[in-house]
Amino acid sequence: MAAVGLGATLVCGSLLWRSLTQAPYLAPDASALTRVLPRATVIVPAYNEADNIDACVRSILASTAAPTLEVWVVDDQSTDQTWAILETLRAELGDSRLHLLPGRPRPQGWMGKTWACQQAVEQATGDALLFLDADVRLQSGAVEASVGYLFDQSLDLLTLGPAVVCQHWAEWLVQPVIFCLLVIGFNFEQVNDPHHPKAFGAGPFMLFRRSAYTAVGGHASVADVIVEDVALAQRIKGQGLRLRYLLGPDVAAIRMYRSAAGLWEGWTKNLHLGCDRRIWLTLSIGVIALMTCTLPWLSLLGAAGRLLSTGLTLPTVLALGLSLLTLGLHYGLRRLLYRATRIPPHRWWWTGAGGLAVAAIAVGSVIKTETGWGWTWRGRPLQLPGDPKPL
Repeated sequence: MAAVGLGATLVCGSLLWRSLTQAPYLAPDASALTRVLPRATVIVPAYNEADNIDACVRSILASTAAPTLEVWVVDDQSTDQTWAILETLRAELGDSRLHLLPGRPRPQGWMGKTWACQQAVEQATGDALLFLDADVRLQSGAVEASVGYLFDQSLDLLTLGPAVVCQHWAEWLVQPVIFCLLVIGFNFEQVNDPHHPKAFGAGPFMLFRRSAYTAVGGHASVADVIVEDVALAQRIKGQGLRLRYLLGPDVAAIRMYRSAAGLWEGWTKNLHLGCDRRIWLTLSIGVIALMTCTLPWLSLLGAAGRLLSTGLTLPTVLALGLSLLTLGLHYGLRRLLYRATRIPPHRWWWTGAGGLAVAAIAVGSVIKTETGWGWTWRGRPLQLPGDPKPL
């Protein structure tokens, strides 16, 4: 058992290293702050974002002094204090770049944030459209760095992987394990190759050249799609337009979930869909998490129990040694993951329980997505169009 855990950890470590050496990064450049950019519009759809919206909007406006920036925040029929917070913020800041839009009722067939985004686009004047989730925080120079890169590289869609912020115990338990596995399984070269069909979009940060966004039909073309970010990326590549996915941990940061319940709801909503509803792939994530993260701790506990009951024996010493070596490698994996996500290796010893939690999320995501039972986002029921996808 100890050897299996060590082998799984070594394989994951080598794959993580390979993926990160391939990964391209976008970093803010202080000199870009004085650059004259095309007019850009930042769009933030907000549904029940009372915990996030104030800090999100402040970070956007503070990240740049560009007068050509406009920010549209759409309150998507929130039932909490989101709109009241926005009105207070507008009065306090007095920033003419900030525009608020009370969202209209959602038409039949529109899913997720697509309708809110569509309404903002109708008002936007920018040549570049940056769609941000309300839990994103921009760093200084983020707008200049990303919009400048979009136009300098003649791209049609630039999407970024932000830094991941963990504060709640559930975040420390789950986020490092899930993001380690996601980075391992991600092929940056294929996604960024204009001749390869594989496409990906990170919903928290999607920056379009407006002409390209219009050409693919915008959010209206994916109105009934839950994972609309990936669908838009697929449409961009499908029409021969240029997509690039970069890691941007020094450009933007995101705190995805603030509670165990929110984390469970969010990942069980997204994980199986992110695996293209391939049941074997989603469940494989759970199995790998158990083998890599949980099995070494079980081996250590088993070896410690044998040591207390039978004393020093060669098999016991070997099991203890392999288990401790594997746990040391876990710390190394967390240090490596920091490069991509800026998640520090704090509480790395929670990895064993984190593997169990991720396995439960994988199973729960399959059940919820395939049956619709308890499949919600912030209380809104979700439903896939058409018939269920076969195994």
